[in-house]
Amino acid sequence: MEHLELFFKSIFIDNMVFATFLGMCSYLAVSKKVSTAVGLGVAVIFVLAITVPMNWLLDQYILKEGALVWLGPEYADYDLSFLSFIMFIATIATMVQLVEIVVEKFSPSLYNSLGIFLPLIAVNCAILGGSLFMQSREIASLGLAFNYGISSGIGWFLAILAIAAIREKIRYSNVPAPLRGLGITFIITGLMAIGFMSFGGMLTGEDEATEDSSAAEIETSINDSINISESSDIEENTIKDTNAL
Repeated sequence: MEHLELFFKSIFIDNMVFATFLGMCSYLAVSKKVSTAVGLGVAVIFVLAITVPMNWLLDQYILKEGALVWLGPEYADYDLSFLSFIMFIATIATMVQLVEIVVEKFSPSLYNSLGIFLPLIAVNCAILGGSLFMQSREIASLGLAFNYGISSGIGWFLAILAIAAIREKIRYSNVPAPLRGLGITFIITGLMAIGFMSFGGMLTGEDEATEDSSAAEIETSINDSINISESSDIEENTIKDTNAL
């Protein structure tokens, strides 16, 4: 259940583009055609799926405070968290180089259409943001980190695929001259972000049930206190009447 909740939350509620507006440079530049958007989206999913778990291992066993305790008790006080950015970016850059080599080898046309934006995945803030969010949200296990990497990549992929499909169709629409190009793209992105906000209530049912049960328990406790107080008053009055007699 935890994996399923994280999966849908990362795609629809905490979407990299529509919730945090990360990776907007590539999102706007490569979304003119669906084919290039699909290629870049798949590359982002692959990079996130590999780098987030790898950076989780780095954070758990090297970077965070006390992570080096496995080397011996004398290393328990070491804190290398100040190296997080450097280590995370190095991991991301390595994986992006691997993706670039594979794409150039097996799909030269896609490599040429993506152009400079393929190597720029290394500095795509959505990729680094995935690892930093993993660290700040304290993802508990390697499996959850892998899940978070894939689901965040799928969320970014759906966002760029949707805007690419809309932009291909909107070429044949009568858009006012001042709004053509990036203007109408920003407007559509904003409307899509508002639409994705509606998914925010998907995973709140359990919280509402918990709140209702807590309120019921509080009400029961208050009623019990009132009943005990009334019983005490009745006993006290009975004792007074007995003494009076």
